[in-house]
Amino acid sequence: MGTAGVMAGALGFFPRGEFFWGTMVITAFVLFDMLDGAVARVTGKISKFGAFLDSTMDRVADAAIFSGLMIGLYRDDQEQLAAVALYCLVAGVVVSYAKARAEGLGYTCDVGIAERAERLLIALVAAGLDGLGVPFILALALWVLAVLSTVTVLQRFATVYRQATAPAPADPGAPAPAEPGPAVRNGAEPQAGAPAPERRG
Repeated sequence: MGTAGVMAGALGFFPRGEFFWGTMVITAFVLFDMLDGAVARVTGKISKFGAFLDSTMDRVADAAIFSGLMIGLYRDDQEQLAAVALYCLVAGVVVSYAKARAEGLGYTCDVGIAERAERLLIALVAAGLDGLGVPFILALALWVLAVLSTVTVLQRFATVYRQATAPAPADPGAPAPAEPGPAVRNGAEPQAGAPAPERRG
């Protein structure tokens, strides 16, 4: 329901330049996305498929929001800003994919200056204010969001790279190396076929 409402608000209002009312509709349905996890826990219906569905629908909702902004800006003859909105859309997808792929490989990737909540907050607040007539606010927000999303991607690349190239920890269960004989300890090379040193006592 949340995804359907967000898509309706973003693709029904934003392309026509009605950024304020589109933001109001999206904000109302974003509440569903905020509550679905709590409802699942209370009702005991947490599942791996539910987590998969939630993450996938989040990507669909994000795509609808930035696609709507891009179309609305393009129709308003703001081609450059429409291109920035497209960049924000692509960068947001890469941010999410980088984390999902890293966790699939066994790494941790809980870093980033602009995760999904921050990206949506910046975009929706700016779109709503633009709809109320505040000048330059949407342009400023999209440029800032483009920079922050790029930084977040680089942060996640760096985090995973450090983990991937870190030396493997020593295995505590591995057998200890054999202690060298007295001849080797004294610097002499053992000769093949030489008799073992006599042990006294």
